[in-house]
Amino acid sequence: MNRAIIAILRGITPDEAVAVTEALIGAGITRIEVPLNSPDPYDSIARMIGAADGRAEIGAGTVLDVPSVERLAGIGARMVVSPDCNPEVIAATKRMGIQSYPGVFTPTECFAALRAGADGLKLFPANLIGVQGFAAINAVLPAGTRTFAVGGVGAGDFAEWRQAGIAGFGLGTALYRPGVPPDEVARRAAGIVAAYDKAWAK
Repeated sequence: MNRAIIAILRGITPDEAVAVTEALIGAGITRIEVPLNSPDPYDSIARMIGAADGRAEIGAGTVLDVPSVERLAGIGARMVVSPDCNPEVIAATKRMGIQSYPGVFTPTECFAALRAGADGLKLFPANLIGVQGFAAINAVLPAGTRTFAVGGVGAGDFAEWRQAGIAGFGLGTALYRPGVPPDEVARRAAGIVAAYDKAWAK
């Protein structure tokens, strides 16, 4: 099952990267981002891409400028996630054949991102938008728009967001924070996957 869950590994180090990647893939999470404000993020991403060997979509978060996109393309990243809606970053990402997930908060930002070529929208911070706010926004988005709730959303919220029309989620500390060992990441990921599968089975 290709679950629309993005694991956000903020603060991960290159030495942890491969083991945590294997833990996530083993549990069924195959979209993974390393925010660029983590230690040596490009090294971590390169190691993860090599370890995943095509089994997961590996990329970066907190991508704010075109040079970062270019560097990510050079190491084989397949996903660029941003906290903001920057048309130049979106255009560069698509020009290099990478999936683009810009951060949006308002309907205006949603449509600006889609016009610029975004593959999906990162609703951030989702806990401030809320399920009702998202449902109102989703009602005017083009059919089939891929939306991800990121920020303050956990497994207990999946069913409600799913009912409102969300496509998936980005999860950070619910899966990983610095110092959490790979076996604990695997345990947390298994719980997240079970909750996601239950919500999507309805």
